[in-house]
Amino acid sequence: MTLWTGPLFPFLVLVWPLLLAGIAVLPVSRATTLRVLPIAPLPALWLALDPLSETTMLPGLLLGVSLGLDPGRALLLAMTAALWVLAGLAAQRMAGDRRIGVFAGLWGLTLAGNLGVLLAQDIATFYVSFAAVSLAGWALVVHDRSAAALAAGRVYIVMAVLGEVALLAGLLLGANAAAQSLLVADLRAALAWAPEAPLAIALLIVGFGIKAGLVPLHLWLPLAHPAAPVPASAVLSGAIVKAGLVGMIVFLPEGAMGQLLVVLGLAGAFGGAIWGLTQSNPKAILAYSTVSQIGLMILLIGAGGAARELVPFYALHHGLAKGALFLLVGVMYLSWKPVHHWLVLGAAALCAASLAGVPLSGGALTKAAVKAALPAELALALTLSSVTTTLVMGWFLWRLWHTKPAAQPARFWSASFALPALAGLGAYAAPWLLWDRWTGKAPGYPLSAPAIADGVLPIAVALPVLAWLLWRPLPQVPPGDLLALRNRLAMPRVRLPPVPALARPKRPIAVRVAAGLAALEALLTQWQIGGAILLAAVIGLNAVLG
Repeated sequence: MTLWTGPLFPFLVLVWPLLLAGIAVLPVSRATTLRVLPIAPLPALWLALDPLSETTMLPGLLLGVSLGLDPGRALLLAMTAALWVLAGLAAQRMAGDRRIGVFAGLWGLTLAGNLGVLLAQDIATFYVSFAAVSLAGWALVVHDRSAAALAAGRVYIVMAVLGEVALLAGLLLGANAAAQSLLVADLRAALAWAPEAPLAIALLIVGFGIKAGLVPLHLWLPLAHPAAPVPASAVLSGAIVKAGLVGMIVFLPEGAMGQLLVVLGLAGAFGGAIWGLTQSNPKAILAYSTVSQIGLMILLIGAGGAARELVPFYALHHGLAKGALFLLVGVMYLSWKPVHHWLVLGAAALCAASLAGVPLSGGALTKAAVKAALPAELALALTLSSVTTTLVMGWFLWRLWHTKPAAQPARFWSASFALPALAGLGAYAAPWLLWDRWTGKAPGYPLSAPAIADGVLPIAVALPVLAWLLWRPLPQVPPGDLLALRNRLAMPRVRLPPVPALARPKRPIAVRVAAGLAALEALLTQWQIGGAILLAAVIGLNAVLG
């Protein structure tokens, strides 16, 4: 039997992080375990920049592994690999942690799953990869073992397991509708007409929605991102949540529950940003901003057509910009000079402005591209979302500035600052470089007066409101929104009067005999008594036999 057909390199892209993860957990490599993290995504980055047109088939592995790339997933693979490289470099500051071997090993497993979701062309490979990125990611969330991390980890793992169950059920229904075919393309085609399609699609939306942070399935996200170490937060928000988006794009047929996705996307886009204004932790604010931005991307998927095809273009910018902001929070924790604070705040302001859609930024280009592909009412909603994005980003910058400085000088501060600066530069430059290929519009369109006015107007509306919020901020609540509301609205406990003591009824003879035998057994199992009895029995037996 042929072991494989097509190029083997895509398979090696997945094996390489797993191999390094196995090396990382070995006791002999504990001192250098962090050094493997930045090199684990490099083959994936190479593949994304020079994608192969052929499909890789390994018929003897799992149920038949099929790997390949389309233009959208190749774009997301490039962003994902680049962000994992930068986060792996940022994680070098965790050297000396006694649990770093386990962290590095599960980092590699999570990375392999993240890459597998983007490369998988068959159901089995996709599901195994999705499960790996979901379940192994739990260890990244709880790494610090703090009370907040463990609480976030409990919510994360419960939601992840529920998502895996829903996803598996949806995939099995889809495979049955596809005449037992395990190819993703066949399943997607079958879900367009099969009688069981509505139930399968609903289950898939639940499974993918939990991972993506779709409202109201987003409960884990604002808890997990602030609790995880900064490098893990960067990949959680920038890359890992995109696994849910990829699942929706490649599995859901065009128009499947489109109106529902549009409504839920709008709820997340505005609700996530507004709730972020009630947070004080900069990482929690960024987590709710991710809920908001993911809501916009789910809106694009629900809208369908050209808007759906532009989701990878939009997600590329968001992943790089949001990864840069999370890494900048970590750099701010290390800053001990006033000039460091100003540099971090300036870089964060540029990334935040791009997310808000400031003219000529990468975010402005992505918003301009998708607005042209949306109906007028949804294009207006996207414009209004720039108002709430500006508010939450302004509030984030305010809280970031008030972050407590480091007590002593940090080593390699410049190198730590350079990593998010590179990610932010990519967020600005990549949409410009890809504009012609992904939008088909004239290169000068972002420089036109209507495009610039479209970016300036919502920000001009938001700035006075932001000034009022900074003067009289909203009440601060812990992250968790729906969980926090559930705790506040919980019914008070009813205190019942004490039950009067009753006379103990006489126990039946059988119960008393059983209790006596149990007491005798406990007595005989004590070494002093049991040993003496055993010794006497041996002596007696020898006497009898003699």
